[in-house]
Amino acid sequence: MGRNNERNIKIHNDKLHKAQAKKKQAEVSRKEKLKEIVKKFNENKNPEE
Repeated sequence: MGRNNERNIKIHNDKLHKAQAKKKQAEVSRKEKLKEIVKKFNENKNPEE
């Protein structure tokens, strides 16, 4: 019996995909926060001009 049986491969892939999904979610939320900051900055900038 080798280590690369179906169960171990599945567990590894599940962990990998979970980590990738977490990383992607963090990236998306970071972009959304940046959009909000830019939006607020632009709103604050407009009345002065």
